[in-house]
Amino acid sequence: MMNKWFIALLAVFVLAACSNKEQDVNTKDTEQVIDNGTIGFEIMGDNIEEVTDIPEDEREAILKAFDEYIASFNSKDIDRYVNTLAKDPQGFTIEDDKAEAELAFEQYDITKTPSDVTIVKYSENEAQVYSNIVTDLTENATGTELSDEGRQVTVFVKEDGQWKVTSIYYIGNQS
Repeated sequence: MMNKWFIALLAVFVLAACSNKEQDVNTKDTEQVIDNGTIGFEIMGDNIEEVTDIPEDEREAILKAFDEYIASFNSKDIDRYVNTLAKDPQGFTIEDDKAEAELAFEQYDITKTPSDVTIVKYSENEAQVYSNIVTDLTENATGTELSDEGRQVTVFVKEDGQWKVTSIYYIGNQS
């Protein structure tokens, strides 16, 4: 039987697209992702503010790309999932991520359910999408179940006119 720590670690891995830049930080009221040139904003409680200076067509395209990222993962369609990733992602390689996702899909029934999806940062070539994520896992071999909740920022870059995932930051909710 898997212990809770291992399951939580797996849940974070699955959420983070194998990003070695993932944040797994537990705090009570204030959570901050340190600005390292890639991402930087502060979450105070449940107050998440959507960026206001974004053209509506871009807003729709970014949210559609986020929805496809989640739907492709949940469908366990590895080619569809890989198609949501940037050609040169930050913090992980497509080959490693593909191999890890295939292994996870083989060993677990995994479903991500996002809520409060909000574009928190936008420029012409990069967007950051905040969401609360519930990940439900069932280990195929044992039937062991886990539901994990956290906050995620999915960073997208624009490639050939399409928004693609380049990195993921995950902040686990305090248990």
